[in-house]
Amino acid sequence: MQTYDLFIGGKSTPSSSGKYFDSFNPFTGEVWAKVAQGNAQDVDAAVEVAHQAFTEGAWANMTATQRGLLIHKLGDLVARDAKELATIEVQDNGKLFAEMFGQLNYIPQWFYYYGGLADKIEGSVIPLDKKGFFSFTRKEALGVVAVITPWNSPLMLTAWKIAPALAAGCTVVIKPSEFTSASVLHFVKLFEEAGFPPGVVNVVTGFGKDVGTPLVEHPLVRKITFTGSDTTGKLINQQAAAHLKHISLELGGKSPNIIFEDANIEDAVNGAVAGIFAATGQTCIAGSRLLVQESIYSEVVEKLVALAKTAKMGDPMSSETQIGPVTTRPQFEKILSYIDIAKNEGAQLLMGGTAAARPECGSGWFVEPTIFGQVDNSMRIAQEEVFGPVLSIIRFKDEAEAVKIANDTKFGLGAGVWTKDIGRAFRMSEKIKSGTVWVNTYRAVSFMAPFGGFKDSGLGRENGIEAIQSYLQTKCVWVNTGAPSANPFTMR
Repeated sequence: MQTYDLFIGGKSTPSSSGKYFDSFNPFTGEVWAKVAQGNAQDVDAAVEVAHQAFTEGAWANMTATQRGLLIHKLGDLVARDAKELATIEVQDNGKLFAEMFGQLNYIPQWFYYYGGLADKIEGSVIPLDKKGFFSFTRKEALGVVAVITPWNSPLMLTAWKIAPALAAGCTVVIKPSEFTSASVLHFVKLFEEAGFPPGVVNVVTGFGKDVGTPLVEHPLVRKITFTGSDTTGKLINQQAAAHLKHISLELGGKSPNIIFEDANIEDAVNGAVAGIFAATGQTCIAGSRLLVQESIYSEVVEKLVALAKTAKMGDPMSSETQIGPVTTRPQFEKILSYIDIAKNEGAQLLMGGTAAARPECGSGWFVEPTIFGQVDNSMRIAQEEVFGPVLSIIRFKDEAEAVKIANDTKFGLGAGVWTKDIGRAFRMSEKIKSGTVWVNTYRAVSFMAPFGGFKDSGLGRENGIEAIQSYLQTKCVWVNTGAPSANPFTMR
């Protein structure tokens, strides 16, 4: 049994309450770790030390180049410990070791990229319309950033947020999901080894009302970056607005994966399976709505079901496993409830539709890969985020109808288009209202490419050069270089 404490001021710290909560292994359904249960007092302590680190001391006095070198060193340490960190992720969230190890081997690139970008942040000289003045802008860090992450990819999504925040010169307080806190608490121990001053990165674990709300509302927090459900995101947005805090939100999705009749069917079917069954469907960009042109509907359905039935379920640590357990018991129950909703709405169950009872699944929280056909886009199964291995297949006649169905949802995070027609590819990428459009591929991300949503899928962007701007604010400086004194009662 592992025990994890908070991380405040560069060291592991018990919560002020002395309480711990259980962390469950989704494959066994059993408790494998105890995690410190933080509260508002712990939040205040973490924010205070983060604010102190931002305003005075070693971090505040570092050059951007020095900060960048520390961030780069952190990337080296993550690469070194990738296997250990990936193993902890699997124990905590049940995702496949192959995927988590792949993510951990890729995560260092975020620290290398933003470490290199740290000293490339530039202001500008403004060509004024007034003689005798010189004006320029400075880009300055916002201050303390509250980083709130979900349970599906804890370390990757933490890296997406803290790498640009640290490169900008901010300090952070991380609140990981109460379901998957262990890997983040293990990861932050690397900051001391990398040479970061105490207080630059802090972690307070616990529940939303005890930790999340006090963190969002803390007067010294200047920005909140959150990944999670649209319901929680909207609440955080309201709380942040009351205090005029900066905010970025990466929320839910109901992404359309669209197959046209001229597509390479084999590739498209592989993309459809990857879009919904990879990561057990527990990704915000899951291609949970498969839009198929009428002329190829039967062929696609037949090939899709045949391929999905070959998926191997079981121990996420096994290299042969392709679909692991659902991360949390409440999510497991939610997915099963949506399957019942779809059946009651009249959707045609093509495969799955139950909890998995396979011997290789043991006592874990497994749901059979589930496919519904003959789905109407007005059904709840097509409008609401299930966040699990459940696919809805929807027919469409032509390009215009595909666009209409794709955009007929409150979400707009991702979309896939499968076609050999380059003109159609560009038209669809223009007309679909989502933050990312993949053409003849799906679920590709990069530290260099901006990621975020339209509509209820969020605000702001992560990754790429654009992301660092959200952790900076612009200051304009005016210098009188010889302009004569003017009437003090008029604007210059």
